[in-house]
Amino acid sequence: MVLVSVSAVAQSRPASDERVHALLAIAAQADMQTVNHKYVGPGSCSAVACHGGIQPRNTTKVLQNEYSTWVTEDKHARAYTVLTESLGRQMSSVLKIGPAEKAQRCLVCHALSVEKEHQAREFDVAEGVSCESCHGPSSAWIGPHIASSAKHVDMVKLGLIDNKNLAVRSEECLTCHLGSAKKDMQVDHEMIAAGHPDLTFELDSFTAVEPPHWVEKNPDPLFGMRAWGVGQAVQLRESMLRVSRRAESGPWPEFSEMDCITCHHSLTGPESWRQKEGYAGHRAGDPPYNLSRFVVFRHFADEIDASTNQQLTADVSKVAMLITSMSPDRAAVESAANGAAKLADKLLGEIRDAQYDKARTDRLLKEIANDADAISKQGERAAEQATMTVDSLYIASAKAGGTNGATRAAIDQLFAQVKNPSGYNAPMFAAQMKKVAGTLR
Repeated sequence: MVLVSVSAVAQSRPASDERVHALLAIAAQADMQTVNHKYVGPGSCSAVACHGGIQPRNTTKVLQNEYSTWVTEDKHARAYTVLTESLGRQMSSVLKIGPAEKAQRCLVCHALSVEKEHQAREFDVAEGVSCESCHGPSSAWIGPHIASSAKHVDMVKLGLIDNKNLAVRSEECLTCHLGSAKKDMQVDHEMIAAGHPDLTFELDSFTAVEPPHWVEKNPDPLFGMRAWGVGQAVQLRESMLRVSRRAESGPWPEFSEMDCITCHHSLTGPESWRQKEGYAGHRAGDPPYNLSRFVVFRHFADEIDASTNQQLTADVSKVAMLITSMSPDRAAVESAANGAAKLADKLLGEIRDAQYDKARTDRLLKEIANDADAISKQGERAAEQATMTVDSLYIASAKAGGTNGATRAAIDQLFAQVKNPSGYNAPMFAAQMKKVAGTLR
């Protein structure tokens, strides 16, 4: 086993160019899985001369106020604190796991919680989801990354997570915002029943509200559309892999895979839109699989690669049919989900390399807005994905060539339709989406 010494770099001292090259040589010779990457904690990034400045700088490669933005504005910095509040206490009581702020089941996503042997120094878990949660353990690169010769590609070789790569960025976000096999990171039906919010994700929208503490150096004016497309493909792939894992070995059926609001709403009286619409494709009372991660994305997938999308549609539809039946053959679910994951991964590569322009963005925006009825009937989660999507695509289009006040106002009203999930009304959502479509030139 080859170990990278952390004695020099874990103290955040500048590294000489020779030191950088020496570390890179070690990394090149080693299997990177065996390099001893350790965590040093967010305090190592907080100096004013590093990332703890108050005002952003425009004379350096980075803003140098990244830590300050995170600690004052980013909800990730308060992820641990919410475990100690009323909902955290309620959930820990229902789940019988002891204090949530000490339960590893919660800490895996709400904090930088790693074993002592993986810590290069002491740091406070109460600091929440901090720098290394997203950028990776920094013991090997924290010193070298401020050297004059430091290059991003070289720091990645030393263990920095390549968040410039949109696919990698999405994967990192989704470890918590969808779930991951590593460290048993998941929000299942038990946790949702105890009070945890259901998980949703859309890379471009989530990036905008984080807020960004970096400069996006991609000059593409349609970067938002690219981020949306890559994020959707990765999310679909990872959701299919999650289904496969659960079908193979988890409790079944896992109700968090279903459209939650199908069950958690009022069916009282003759005014229920669900009862009026009926239950196409499945028996009344069977909770349908949550198709929100596909029902909007399919429009773009069809434009990128119609043949692959046809196969993907067949596999995802099979997954949905099997899961909705409530008593499927687990092996059949696993097989269909793995097939869909492979096709989503194929589309990911094509989406990442695709060309983007305002015409393509506007065309996709119109296609989705004009699919209001079908999207609305897939439930609140699909409506939520569609809302975030049309917002992202409109913003990308506006940046590339002008705004449309009527479209902006109609999209804002669309957000109001998904503000209260339990009160979601498909016909009302569809009507508002059609208003969005009517504003598009």
